[in-house]
Amino acid sequence: MKLHDVPLSGNAYKVRLFLSLIGQKTELINVDLRTGAHKRAEFLAINPRGQVPALEDSDFALGDSQGILVYLARRYADESWYPLDAQTQGRIAHWLSFAANEIQHGPADARVILLLKRPGDLATAQAKGRQALELLDSELSRHTWLARTAAPSIADVAVYPYVALAGEGGLELAGHPHVLAWLDRVRALPGYLPLPAL
Repeated sequence: MKLHDVPLSGNAYKVRLFLSLIGQKTELINVDLRTGAHKRAEFLAINPRGQVPALEDSDFALGDSQGILVYLARRYADESWYPLDAQTQGRIAHWLSFAANEIQHGPADARVILLLKRPGDLATAQAKGRQALELLDSELSRHTWLARTAAPSIADVAVYPYVALAGEGGLELAGHPHVLAWLDRVRALPGYLPLPAL
Protein backbone atom coordinates (compact mmCIF):
# COMPACT_ATOMS: atom_id res chain seq x y z
CA MET A 1 0.00 0.00 0.00
CA LYS A 2 1.23 3.50 -0.90
CA LEU A 3 -0.09 6.85 0.29
CA HIS A 4 0.77 9.86 -1.83
CA ASP A 5 1.13 12.50 0.81
CA VAL A 6 2.01 16.08 1.74
CA PRO A 7 3.13 16.26 5.39
CA LEU A 8 1.40 19.57 6.25
CA SER A 9 -1.90 18.71 4.55
CA GLY A 10 -4.70 18.10 7.04
CA ASN A 11 -6.48 15.93 4.47
CA ALA A 12 -3.41 13.73 4.02
CA TYR A 13 -2.88 13.70 7.79
CA LYS A 14 -6.37 12.31 8.44
CA VAL A 15 -5.51 9.27 6.30
CA ARG A 16 -2.14 8.82 8.06
CA LEU A 17 -3.93 9.19 11.40
CA PHE A 18 -6.49 6.54 10.56
CA LEU A 19 -3.84 4.15 9.28
CA SER A 20 -1.99 4.62 12.59
CA LEU A 21 -5.17 4.12 14.65
CA ILE A 22 -5.88 0.80 12.93
CA GLY A 23 -2.24 -0.30 12.87
CA GLN A 24 -2.05 -0.50 9.08
CA LYS A 25 1.37 0.05 7.51
CA THR A 26 1.83 2.05 4.32
CA GLU A 27 4.62 3.51 2.25
CA LEU A 28 4.46 7.31 2.29
CA ILE A 29 5.33 9.06 -0.97
CA ASN A 30 5.84 12.80 -0.65
CA VAL A 31 4.25 14.73 -3.52
CA ASP A 32 6.06 18.01 -4.28
CA LEU A 33 3.20 20.40 -4.98
CA ARG A 34 5.60 23.31 -5.62
CA THR A 35 6.99 21.59 -8.71
CA GLY A 36 3.55 20.48 -9.90
CA ALA A 37 4.12 16.77 -9.30
CA HIS A 38 0.39 16.35 -8.61
CA LYS A 39 -0.46 17.54 -12.15
CA ARG A 40 1.87 15.16 -14.00
CA ALA A 41 0.51 12.23 -15.99
CA GLU A 42 1.89 9.57 -13.63
CA PHE A 43 0.11 11.12 -10.64
CA LEU A 44 -3.10 11.85 -12.57
CA ALA A 45 -3.24 8.15 -13.44
CA ILE A 46 -3.63 7.52 -9.69
CA ASN A 47 -5.89 10.48 -8.93
CA PRO A 48 -7.33 12.29 -11.98
CA ARG A 49 -8.32 15.20 -9.74
CA GLY A 50 -4.64 15.98 -9.18
CA GLN A 51 -4.97 16.26 -5.41
CA VAL A 52 -3.41 14.68 -2.36
CA PRO A 53 -3.91 12.38 -0.64
CA ALA A 54 -4.11 9.50 -3.07
CA LEU A 55 -3.95 5.83 -2.14
CA GLU A 56 -2.65 2.85 -4.09
CA ASP A 57 -3.52 -0.58 -2.72
CA SER A 58 -2.27 -3.27 -5.11
CA ASP A 59 -4.08 -2.49 -8.37
CA PHE A 60 -6.69 -0.21 -6.74
CA ALA A 61 -6.19 3.58 -6.69
CA LEU A 62 -8.34 6.18 -4.94
CA GLY A 63 -8.18 9.91 -4.31
CA ASP A 64 -10.08 12.07 -1.79
CA SER A 65 -9.46 11.70 1.92
CA GLN A 66 -13.11 11.00 2.77
CA GLY A 67 -13.34 8.23 0.16
CA ILE A 68 -10.03 6.78 1.33
CA LEU A 69 -11.27 6.65 4.93
CA VAL A 70 -14.38 4.73 3.86
CA TYR A 71 -12.30 2.29 1.82
CA LEU A 72 -9.74 1.69 4.58
CA ALA A 73 -12.44 1.29 7.23
CA ARG A 74 -14.32 -1.30 5.25
CA ARG A 75 -11.25 -3.13 3.97
CA TYR A 76 -8.86 -3.08 6.95
CA ALA A 77 -10.51 -1.82 10.15
CA ASP A 78 -12.75 -3.15 12.84
CA GLU A 79 -16.44 -2.61 11.99
CA SER A 80 -16.77 -0.06 14.81
CA TRP A 81 -15.00 2.53 12.65
CA TYR A 82 -17.71 2.30 9.96
CA PRO A 83 -20.71 0.37 11.29
CA LEU A 84 -23.09 -1.27 8.84
CA ASP A 85 -26.42 0.02 10.15
CA ALA A 86 -28.13 2.61 7.96
CA GLN A 87 -28.58 5.28 10.66
CA THR A 88 -24.92 5.28 11.66
CA GLN A 89 -23.77 5.24 8.05
CA GLY A 90 -26.06 8.19 7.34
CA ARG A 91 -24.60 10.13 10.28
CA ILE A 92 -21.06 9.29 9.16
CA ALA A 93 -21.85 10.48 5.62
CA HIS A 94 -23.20 13.71 7.14
CA TRP A 95 -19.90 14.35 8.96
CA LEU A 96 -17.74 13.36 5.99
CA SER A 97 -19.66 15.97 4.00
CA PHE A 98 -19.21 18.46 6.85
CA ALA A 99 -15.44 17.84 6.74
CA ALA A 100 -15.37 18.40 2.97
CA ASN A 101 -17.57 21.50 3.07
CA GLU A 102 -17.89 23.51 6.28
CA ILE A 103 -14.50 22.52 7.70
CA GLN A 104 -12.67 22.76 4.36
CA HIS A 105 -14.15 26.18 3.51
CA GLY A 106 -13.82 27.44 7.09
CA PRO A 107 -10.85 26.45 9.29
CA ALA A 108 -8.89 24.77 6.47
CA ASP A 109 -9.16 27.72 4.08
CA ALA A 110 -8.39 30.20 6.87
CA ARG A 111 -5.25 28.23 7.72
CA VAL A 112 -4.06 28.17 4.09
CA ILE A 113 -4.71 31.90 3.65
CA LEU A 114 -3.10 32.98 6.93
CA LEU A 115 -0.28 30.48 7.28
CA LEU A 116 0.69 29.72 3.69
CA LYS A 117 -0.16 33.18 2.33
CA ARG A 118 -2.41 31.79 -0.40
CA PRO A 119 -4.93 34.20 -1.94
CA GLY A 120 -8.44 34.16 -0.51
CA ASP A 121 -10.98 35.94 1.66
CA LEU A 122 -9.71 35.40 5.21
CA ALA A 123 -12.67 37.12 6.90
CA THR A 124 -15.17 34.90 5.08
CA ALA A 125 -13.20 31.74 5.81
CA GLN A 126 -12.93 32.66 9.49
CA ALA A 127 -16.67 33.45 9.68
CA LYS A 128 -17.45 30.04 8.16
CA GLY A 129 -14.98 28.50 10.59
CA ARG A 130 -16.68 30.07 13.59
CA GLN A 131 -20.07 28.80 12.38
CA ALA A 132 -18.64 25.29 11.93
CA LEU A 133 -17.08 25.32 15.40
CA GLU A 134 -20.36 26.45 16.98
CA LEU A 135 -22.27 23.66 15.26
CA LEU A 136 -19.63 21.13 16.24
CA ASP A 137 -19.59 22.29 19.86
CA SER A 138 -23.39 22.01 20.04
CA GLU A 139 -23.33 18.45 18.68
CA LEU A 140 -20.51 17.41 21.00
CA SER A 141 -22.35 18.83 24.02
CA ARG A 142 -24.82 15.96 23.54
CA HIS A 143 -22.65 13.15 22.15
CA THR A 144 -19.18 11.80 22.89
CA TRP A 145 -18.44 10.91 19.25
CA LEU A 146 -19.80 12.53 16.09
CA ALA A 147 -21.67 9.51 14.73
CA ARG A 148 -23.35 9.08 18.16
CA THR A 149 -21.62 5.74 18.55
CA ALA A 150 -20.02 4.21 21.64
CA ALA A 151 -16.59 4.39 20.00
CA PRO A 152 -15.01 6.81 17.53
CA SER A 153 -15.70 6.39 13.83
CA ILE A 154 -14.18 7.67 10.63
CA ALA A 155 -16.43 10.73 11.08
CA ASP A 156 -14.23 11.83 14.00
CA VAL A 157 -11.05 11.15 12.02
CA ALA A 158 -12.35 13.17 9.05
CA VAL A 159 -13.32 16.24 11.07
CA TYR A 160 -10.44 16.24 13.56
CA PRO A 161 -7.40 17.64 11.67
CA TYR A 162 -8.52 21.09 10.59
CA VAL A 163 -10.42 21.62 13.84
CA ALA A 164 -7.26 20.78 15.79
CA LEU A 165 -5.34 23.19 13.51
CA ALA A 166 -7.99 25.96 13.70
CA GLY A 167 -5.66 28.25 15.66
CA GLU A 168 -3.35 28.37 12.64
CA GLY A 169 -6.24 30.01 10.78
CA GLY A 170 -6.76 32.60 13.51
CA LEU A 171 -9.75 30.79 15.05
CA GLU A 172 -10.11 30.50 18.81
CA LEU A 173 -11.12 27.16 20.32
CA ALA A 174 -11.27 28.44 23.91
CA GLY A 175 -14.99 29.24 23.68
CA HIS A 176 -15.83 25.71 22.56
CA PRO A 177 -15.35 23.45 25.61
CA HIS A 178 -17.04 20.42 24.07
CA VAL A 179 -14.80 20.63 21.01
CA LEU A 180 -11.73 20.88 23.25
CA ALA A 181 -12.82 17.82 25.24
CA TRP A 182 -13.41 15.90 21.99
CA LEU A 183 -9.96 16.86 20.69
CA ASP A 184 -8.51 15.45 23.93
CA ARG A 185 -10.48 12.22 23.45
CA VAL A 186 -9.11 11.81 19.93
CA ARG A 187 -5.54 12.47 21.14
CA ALA A 188 -5.98 9.80 23.84
CA LEU A 189 -6.86 7.05 21.34
CA PRO A 190 -4.38 4.15 21.10
CA GLY A 191 -2.28 4.62 17.99
CA TYR A 192 -2.86 8.38 17.84
CA LEU A 193 -0.43 10.09 15.46
CA PRO A 194 0.57 13.65 16.48
CA LEU A 195 -0.24 16.48 14.12
CA PRO A 196 2.66 17.53 11.87
CA ALA A 197 4.84 20.30 13.26
CA LEU A 198 5.32 23.42 11.16
